[in-house]
Amino acid sequence: MSAPIVLRPLQVGDIGWVAHRQGILYAQEYGWDGTFEALVAEIAAQFVKNFDPAWENAWIAEREGQIVGSVFLVKVSEQEAKLRLLYVEPGARGAGLGRRLTEACIAFAKATGYVKLTLWTNDILHAARRIYQQAGFVLVSEEQHHSFGHDLVGQYWALDLQR
Repeated sequence: MSAPIVLRPLQVGDIGWVAHRQGILYAQEYGWDGTFEALVAEIAAQFVKNFDPAWENAWIAEREGQIVGSVFLVKVSEQEAKLRLLYVEPGARGAGLGRRLTEACIAFAKATGYVKLTLWTNDILHAARRIYQQAGFVLVSEEQHHSFGHDLVGQYWALDLQR
């Protein structure tokens, strides 16, 4: 049996790690180019620069001192928050960690008083989409775009937190 996975707050060094690992994983698994890693780095850097602990949070999943996943909750307005940068390392997949990270975001958003939680993803990210659907998110819209060296279909999802 492997060691338990704990969720902990963001620490110095995590931003670089999350950008690094997401860049590598999405390149390996989907063939995405370095512009994806740059986007992750930008989102994460803005999170740290503008962090408001009353409205925002981030969770780093760790097993035996190694980061195995993360998720960020970012304030859009006093009514709406956005789930960002969900990822799980391949060796930690299949045990519900993605669901656990998503649930941490939802619980924080509800406790904070947000009315709506939104996210943007791409249709080829099947496991993430399954997690969002199971959590109650609804597909709001789709759009074709060319990003990260590929033609993709971006999706906007929303969760009504007052249900």
